Amino acid sequence: MEGTVFTPSLQGSKNVKSESGVILTKPFLEVCKHILPVLDKFGSAMSIVKNDIGGNITRLETKYASDPSKYEQLHSMVKVEISSKTAKSSSSCTNGLLWLTRTMDFLVALFHNLVQHPDWQMSQACSDAYSKTLKKWHGWLASSSFSEYLTIPEFQVAIKLAPDRKKFMEIISGSGDINADIEKFCATFSPLLAENHRFLVAVYSRFVYFQASVGMDDLKAS
Repeated sequence: MEGTVFTPSLQGSKNVKSESGVILTKPFLEVCKHILPVLDKFGSAMSIVKNDIGGNITRLETKYASDPSKYEQLHSMVKVEISSKTAKSSSSCTNGLLWLTRTMDFLVALFHNLVQHPDWQMSQACSDAYSKTLKKWHGWLASSSFSEYLTIPEFQVAIKLAPDRKKFMEIISGSGDINADIEKFCATFSPLLAENHRFLVAVYSRFVYFQASVGMDDLKAS
């Protein structure tokens, strides 16, 4: 492998924003897709996360393909759905972008843990990342289910099927500096995710779906 498994995402990140500083749909989704091979290295432990990310990418890609000019800018999908009063639907692209952003938050936190806490086991890195990101967005049932998945024997078996932390880092390193690439990816991609969150809150706070002080980004899973 030339470079690390993060090399394609780092290269793609350079094209995510337009010259005017707007997040572009296709490049953003491509960067997210480039992360999926990283999840494969975790084995079955990350299958739920991979399926969730892949499903939301497909939903957004399908909308983009229906009119590339209209949906060239990532946030344009949300604006159109708000205008048509379809954004609140669980099958909307707005909901897809929201959960894609949240799940990528989880992965960024996990990758950060792997670099900053080399003494942590993989399960500890995953649990800490979940607590800092997805847990606060999940409703009681979703949070209970996810937390249980992190502790029940089936999860422990799944984790053991993945390489241990040291071997995992070796596998994804390729010929590059994996720690440096992870830090670059987190530093580059985190601001894009934060921008998505700010946009969703700002836009939704102006519409009648929710109270003026509540944005889409405050919604929890049921």
